[in-house]
Amino acid sequence: MLICGLPDPTVTDTRIIDVANLLANASEQDIREYQTSLRKLKNRTSADLQQSVYQNRTQFIKISKEAEKLKEEMSTLRGLMSELTTALGQAGATTGSNGSPSLEETLVGRRHANRSSVANLESMWSIQLQTLWKTVERSQKFLPAIPGRHIVLESGQWIELDSATWKPRRPVHIVLLNDHLLVAAKKRKRMDPNSQNNSKAPAPTKLVAEECWPLQDIDLIDLGANLDSDSADDSEEPAVPNAVNIRYGPKSFTYRTDQRNVRAKNDLVMTFRKTVEELRKGLRTEAEAAAKSTELISGSQSLSRRSEMFDSDARDKLDILIDVDGKQQNMKWVDGQLDELDINIALQQFEDAVARVEKLRKLTKTLRGNLTAQDVINSKIDVRAGKLAEILIRALVDTHSFLNATKLNISWLTRLGFDDRAREAYLRARSEVMTKRARHCVFEGDLPLYIFQVSFIYFTMIKNTIGIYQQCFPSNMTSACIKWAKGHLDAFNATLSRQLSSVEPDSQIWVRCMDIVHEHAGTLAEVGVDFKNLIHLDGNNHNGHSGGAGAES
Repeated sequence: MLICGLPDPTVTDTRIIDVANLLANASEQDIREYQTSLRKLKNRTSADLQQSVYQNRTQFIKISKEAEKLKEEMSTLRGLMSELTTALGQAGATTGSNGSPSLEETLVGRRHANRSSVANLESMWSIQLQTLWKTVERSQKFLPAIPGRHIVLESGQWIELDSATWKPRRPVHIVLLNDHLLVAAKKRKRMDPNSQNNSKAPAPTKLVAEECWPLQDIDLIDLGANLDSDSADDSEEPAVPNAVNIRYGPKSFTYRTDQRNVRAKNDLVMTFRKTVEELRKGLRTEAEAAAKSTELISGSQSLSRRSEMFDSDARDKLDILIDVDGKQQNMKWVDGQLDELDINIALQQFEDAVARVEKLRKLTKTLRGNLTAQDVINSKIDVRAGKLAEILIRALVDTHSFLNATKLNISWLTRLGFDDRAREAYLRARSEVMTKRARHCVFEGDLPLYIFQVSFIYFTMIKNTIGIYQQCFPSNMTSACIKWAKGHLDAFNATLSRQLSSVEPDSQIWVRCMDIVHEHAGTLAEVGVDFKNLIHLDGNNHNGHSGGAGAES
């Protein structure tokens, strides 16, 4: 056998095998045998690798079960230690000894110290709010005293700019709290005309609260960041040094600090982002705690039944039987099927994993007489189906340009009941690629060439996306893809309008660019879509050239 001519894989030989020289004098039969031997060796290596992964997965499952048992034993041990500590504390209290303080007394002292520090902090925050109410008129109306509310940052020397002309309007004072952002205007105090004070002295000013927004409802944008951005021409906000823009719903406010004080703006932006993140974490924690308490209150009885199901002794006593292909199986058989499902997911055997999920879900429907067992099995299946769906969605995003792979991944996700997530992931991945490729197009002076590149990318990506989508999703879900395509067409119209804004309508360059766009848009007819009448230019460039270039839809 020529395969014997190969070096021993256990020997560290770095020489390259010249197959051509090895088979130079071999007959056709020898070459076939050599190829067959290589194929068998490859299959055997693949089988060994798969078996090794299977054994490792089996060992992992066994270790996980042992870890769960150890966790329960540790929990029991902690309970016993807690009881022992309590008993020792009670014994020390009954003896009435005057020696060193007991453990309970030490813990009580620490709790008192913690309460004292929290009380001091609350007192300091209360003093801050009272000072704010005195120095800023109407601030108490916006910011009443509530537990935990405190000032994070105060910043003066700000000027509010007019959103249309960018001219200064008035000086303002910004106060950042842990849950709100307050903007106070500096106004002159009314002077007594009969006063004998020196008229040359500057008029005294006061702070009056004008705006106050919850932090989770506003966006703070650093306008100076656009100065260093490569896409400054396409940015929504102009580049203004030492200025920030605050958006609250449809309203927009712009504030600029002193040109010489760059640190004030940076401190405000960084502190604002940190405070918003802490606020969101706090709200998320409160929501989770509220949800857990509600679940404990409403489902205590159901959770009690489930805990009995997870107890192996109780499970054996229940002796639940399931009809599987005419045979009666117990809960141990179900656990074995779940372990097999874990192995299928670990080895990425997606077809077997999806089929097993469908089989187990079908079996649970036969347990209508035992709702507790049905809930337990369904919860275990749903957890594994969710993990499997996450893996399939990642694979879908990685292979969204290939029809067969995309179709297969979407079919698995649909069978698992995640067709909506599959649709969203696919369209989102296509959008990211389209945007990235369009940004790679650089305008270098030749406008028709630039329009050709951009329109080719947009309409080719839209055509291919719709074509793959139609083969992967049912017809009743087509509207989502058309809506997605219309959104990207609007983005293309905005780019086209911006590029042709300085070109005279009906000029040679204008007509050439529009002909290029209509030619590329015509390719959508291959997938049954006609967007020609939706191509238009915004503003003064709106025109009806070339049979629908500016037609209203």
